[in-house]
Amino acid sequence: HAPVMTDTRLKYVLDEDQMPTHWYNIQADLPKPCPPVLHPGTKKPVGPDDLAPLFPPELIAQEVSQERYIEIPAEVQQVYKVWRPSPLFRARKLEEELGTPAKIFYKYEGVSPTGSHKPNTAVPQVYYNKMAGTKKITTETGAGQWGSSLAYAGAAFGVDIEVFQVKISFQTKPYRSVYMNTFGAQCHASPSDRTDIGRKILADDPNCSGSLGIAISEAVESCVKSEVPTKYALGSVLNHVLMHQTIIGQEAIKQLEMAGEFPDVLVACTGGGSNFAGLCFPFLGMRFRKEAPKDFRVVAVEPAACPSLTKGKYAYDFGDTGHMTPLIKTHTLGHSFIPPPDHAGGLRYHAMAPLISHLYESKEMTAVSYHQTECFAAGLLWAKCEGVLPAPEANHAIKAAIEEALRCKREGKAETILVNMCGHGNFDMAAYDKYNKGEIVDSKFNQEDMAMALAGIPQVPEESG
Repeated sequence: HAPVMTDTRLKYVLDEDQMPTHWYNIQADLPKPCPPVLHPGTKKPVGPDDLAPLFPPELIAQEVSQERYIEIPAEVQQVYKVWRPSPLFRARKLEEELGTPAKIFYKYEGVSPTGSHKPNTAVPQVYYNKMAGTKKITTETGAGQWGSSLAYAGAAFGVDIEVFQVKISFQTKPYRSVYMNTFGAQCHASPSDRTDIGRKILADDPNCSGSLGIAISEAVESCVKSEVPTKYALGSVLNHVLMHQTIIGQEAIKQLEMAGEFPDVLVACTGGGSNFAGLCFPFLGMRFRKEAPKDFRVVAVEPAACPSLTKGKYAYDFGDTGHMTPLIKTHTLGHSFIPPPDHAGGLRYHAMAPLISHLYESKEMTAVSYHQTECFAAGLLWAKCEGVLPAPEANHAIKAAIEEALRCKREGKAETILVNMCGHGNFDMAAYDKYNKGEIVDSKFNQEDMAMALAGIPQVPEESG
């Protein structure tokens, strides 16, 4: 018998000159526009002046822009080239292990200097701040990927960075704060005694484990009270942040073309929504413009302990615990909701990006939730097959991708699955150690806590939205 020629290709790599030169703005293609961001006092849409204390003019312009493509500045492209374009892999070993007819492709964002997708927006945010004369940027971080990425970008452009890290993550992931310090950033455990809101929360509960909502309040307060020209940076949720991440999906479209494929299913984890948007928005844009070669499903994956899309209420709410932010129309668990201290710190946020909430309400995508132990099990299988230990956040997407592949096996369908592998887990050894020892348990999602938190969200008359 003649040998059967089989395709064994594992990775699809673009050259630097094939890196996208523009970010994709999904607002240009939405069938109906996203509800506006509201001023918490007047309940009227916010204007550029309302956001000026927090963000530089260029980012405010991007937040509301309806332009389909926004050019990536040459200086930002130059830093991107340190790790971009990122590779697309075919997970052949995993397919084999699962015995699935499905093809599983993954976009690997763990090749960035900080090991996740976060520098895709940290670099432009610091660049635009530098251009506007900002001397210092304050921010929040959960697991620490965002704080690390902003510290990296701050060092690249010479801007001081101050980070408030959720206390439970500060304690369980000590190397993240060391990383930030090494790049010249300051990192404080939140709630801290450095802000009024932090002191107030500590007075009520000295053992408070913190939340992203609290850390955002502290960072915003620190920003507005700073002595030097200071702005605030957010690592997810906002339109401009999601847009900066779309370089991921644009690259993936080109790479899948190299493989002669187009996805039947896209899968990504969601906390605030930026890595999900980064992968999925360029594909959804193709759908909206009637350019997609076939129909496809889009699946957001969230932790069962903090399930804003699957359990939350679609309403106007604050983005933070201390009422310092404008009101966003979002799937929320309530701004005072403090999620259980699960290991996927990057997914422990009470709300969802307004653009993603809007797409979910519009039935353009679906959402599923999984418990952390089943996600760790999926991550271990992935590591043994693919050689990369995923971040606990990415494990959620991997769990869902495996479930999709097993569905294909049951249905006898050879679908193409594209998953965003948004970061590696090399900084998460303490979490894997606990999992390996059988010490990780699944947190119960507390309906009563959510009901209490939702009772406290602001009342907004219908016509405002």
